Amino acid sequence: MAVDPKKKNASYAFTCAILASMASIILGYDIGVMSGASLYIKKDLKITDVQVEILMGILNIYSLVGSFAAGRTADWIGRRFTVVFAAAFFFAGALLMGFSGDYATLMVGRFVAGVGVGYAIMIAPVYTAEISPASSRGFLTSFPEVSINLGILLGYVSNYAFARLPLSLGWRVMLGVGAAPSVLLALMVLGMPESPRWLVMKGRLADAKAVLEKIADTPEEASERLADIKAAAGIPDDLDGDVVTVSKKRGGEEGQVWRELVVSPTPAMRRIVLAAVGLHFFQQASGVDSVVLYSPRVFQSAGITGDDQLLGTTCAVGVAKTVFILVAAFLLDRAGRRPLLLTSTGGMVVSLVGLATGLTVVGRSPDAQVPSWAVGLCVASILAYVAFFSVGLGPMSGLYTSEIFPLRARALGFAVAVACNRVTSGVISMTFLSLSSAITIGGSFFLYAAISSLAWVFFFTRLPETRGQTLEEIGKVFGMDDTAMEAEDSAAYRERLLATSP
Repeated sequence: MAVDPKKKNASYAFTCAILASMASIILGYDIGVMSGASLYIKKDLKITDVQVEILMGILNIYSLVGSFAAGRTADWIGRRFTVVFAAAFFFAGALLMGFSGDYATLMVGRFVAGVGVGYAIMIAPVYTAEISPASSRGFLTSFPEVSINLGILLGYVSNYAFARLPLSLGWRVMLGVGAAPSVLLALMVLGMPESPRWLVMKGRLADAKAVLEKIADTPEEASERLADIKAAAGIPDDLDGDVVTVSKKRGGEEGQVWRELVVSPTPAMRRIVLAAVGLHFFQQASGVDSVVLYSPRVFQSAGITGDDQLLGTTCAVGVAKTVFILVAAFLLDRAGRRPLLLTSTGGMVVSLVGLATGLTVVGRSPDAQVPSWAVGLCVASILAYVAFFSVGLGPMSGLYTSEIFPLRARALGFAVAVACNRVTSGVISMTFLSLSSAITIGGSFFLYAAISSLAWVFFFTRLPETRGQTLEEIGKVFGMDDTAMEAEDSAAYRERLLATSP
């Protein structure tokens, strides 16, 4: 029986997306494993809460190096081999952390791992979006977030599995085991094709067409998508051939992209940048890292004691996140971006209010008289919060950002959004313990609830629907004049071609 070409191509795109999204596991594993390992690191190295905050959150600041380097690397050597950089950095960082003998060495390992995380968090969604057909892009581009949640769950399981080892050995094994996924990821890259959009940017039209024919439903669709990508890259439609001459990106051209993004953006580009940066800011400012990174401490505050109980309940958080990100994967292309995002954020607001209320009641009750309903409310609210986050706001930042930037600015634009994401995440994770001491842990989550309410308003007013449109069509949603852009890019291409001709 002949295999349906559409199903075969869909399976190929599915496999490519799975392989690329594996890069995100390394970020998720670090988040999950540090939530439990920090308890033992504090005991073993005898560090303060401030040092714990810095240890937990500094990786997000370090990842800025990787995310900005990834934008340039992805345009230089391609999306596929940029994944190798992510794996190599995190492999080295995991080993440094696993073999560290003091706080200073541990921080060096966090820096190296942070660079790898920056690479991973930027390249996985960009590659997946560029390899995915429009009809299933939401489903496939949710895979990096699925991988993050799977990594978090694996980190929690690692905490539980190695918690019974001697104190000085347990947390080192937890961190060192993180090197294993990096080796697997580097090997799997060999099975990934290059992004067709990057191939077009390099003038390799025949290679790009070959990849498109494997992921498009029909040869006609592949030809249409190739024509759209050529137009977006500024290559005239009448210029054809297996390989065409494209001038190498110079500093002036990269500077032009930065001017388009930051210095003097058009109204349409300004709306795109605002949407991307706002989405990434509110994703982290809603307090998700405080829940995920410090879940054992939050459960302690809720009245749950004992290492086994704490780590077991924390594993339940990982299971909830993983299950609901899978739900999101199947809904993104059916329900659309806006409905899921608004429902997700609204549910997070309610959950945060419930958690803050429960924690406030527990905090004001004598130890022997903590109401069981308040403990139950805290646990239920945390599980509901991570479920609502995972079904919408979690996967949406990578998916939406990778969709809305035009081809020439996609890698650097995504890097700008990720920079905002990482800085915000770093600030939230490095201030949670101090904030909780200042305004109580319940007050902290009331604050996050207020920020999430502002996020809902921002998403409602600033983020249009993009479901079912090709990456080249989405610019129209933000007011870009495709005809003018195509003419301008084609003229610029011809000028560059003449300038580089002998």
